[in-house]
Order: sequence, then structure tokens, then C-alpha cells
Amino acid sequence: MNIRVLAIGDIVGQPGRDIVKKKLSGLLKDYKIDFCVANGENSAGGSGITPVIAEELLANGVDVLTSGDHIWKRKEIFALLDKEPRILKPANYPARTPGYGYNIYKSKKGVSIGVANLQGRTFMVQQAESPFAEADKIVKDLSEKTKIIILDFHAEATSEKIALGWHLDGKISFLFGTHTHIQTADERVLPYGTAYITDVGMTGPYDSVIGRQKDKVLGAFITGMPHQFDVAEDDVKLCGAIATIDSDSGKASAIERLMVPF
Repeated sequence: MNIRVLAIGDIVGQPGRDIVKKKLSGLLKDYKIDFCVANGENSAGGSGITPVIAEELLANGVDVLTSGDHIWKRKEIFALLDKEPRILKPANYPARTPGYGYNIYKSKKGVSIGVANLQGRTFMVQQAESPFAEADKIVKDLSEKTKIIILDFHAEATSEKIALGWHLDGKISFLFGTHTHIQTADERVLPYGTAYITDVGMTGPYDSVIGRQKDKVLGAFITGMPHQFDVAEDDVKLCGAIATIDSDSGKASAIERLMVPF
């Protein structure tokens, strides 16, 4: 039996939440999606996520919310992270940080799916442990419980993402990158059956600089002075990728990019 998994890239602010609310239900039906993972770490004003917003996104059809370095921006989410397994933190953060780094879920067809969240270290905060070592631990644990393993690798460097893709080829079903907010055109099924894309892109306003108002970002670059990077509003798109995965083997047979205008 084939399972179709939709991975949605970084949801940015109110515009990103609005397009998820308007479009996701139809996309799940039109593309026959069995399971949906979305990165929600930028959904509250462009940085962080709140309990209210998390519940809103989960109610709108997202099965699991992944995150990254901005998950800690809103302190009100901390208590919920320990209670709500459908919201993931990067698993390679120190063990004492709140929340789940990976877990097992059920698809619409009742198939068990493991979802994990990791953060890169190149050009990012160094509190995170090696994503490669942590990935090996996660795969060992989850593979005893399910054939299908999905990973959101929240990382800056394309080289680090690609390297982890090769490291995990044949060990997981689908690795999608987040964080850069720019959708890459390198989607493919790797030789041993892992669907891979370096970054699924941003779900938010594209008349912007990676989701923020152009004039504010330009001002910072040109003057070198600090500016507040407010979330932009226009040309909103939902971006992601869909992987088709065999539930018996856990191998992917196809991956396609998705970019849907408001």
C-alpha cells in the first residue's frame, strides 16, 4: 500500500497561517494525502509558535508540527511541548530542553509513521549535538516500530543537508529540509529509496525577503543599522513536497514539489 506524505515548509506569520487555513483541506483531498507534516516555528509573528497557533494549525489538517531554532522564542509554548507529542523540537538539543524530538503517529489509513526533527550545526547555534549521531539513534529506535520514517532537517547549509540525506539513504523514507525559506529544485529519490529535497520552501509572503518586509531588510543590509524585520503580507504561497512511500518496505517511489498561490 502506498502512503502519500505532504511536508509543508516554514509557515511564516499570519499570512502563512491564513493560506494553510484556506488551502490545506483542499490539497489533502486533491492530492490524496494520508499524512501532513508542517514546520511551524515561524508561525507566531515570524518567530516562534504559541499554544493557540499550534492548536489552530493542528485543527486545520496538519498532523505533526516540526520546528527549529525559533521554537524557544515564545516561552508560553514550553509547557505544551511536554504535553503535546504532535509538536516536535529538534531532537539533538540537550535532553533537558522540554518536548519531544520524535514520535510515532498514525496516518489516515492507520499506518504507523515515525516523524523526527533535527537541527543543523553549520552556521547555526552550537548547542545542538551532532545531527548525524542523533539520526542514527533515532533510526535505530523508530525502525523497531515502523517502516516509515520522516525527518525534517532544519539547517542552514545545503552541504549539511545533502550529507545527511546520503547518510540516511535507505534508512528513512523521506528527508525534507527547512529553514532557508527558499524551495530547492533537487527533489529526487536517492538510490536506496529515500525521498529527498534540500529545502521545501516557505509558506508565507513572497513579496518579501524570506518573509520579511523588503524595505526593513534592505535598510539593515545597506546601512548596517538594526531594524525590526516585520512580516510581509503579499504574494502568499504554500510550499512543500509530497512523497509517495510503500508502507511495507518504507521505501519512497516518488517525490514532487508543491507551490500553491493563495
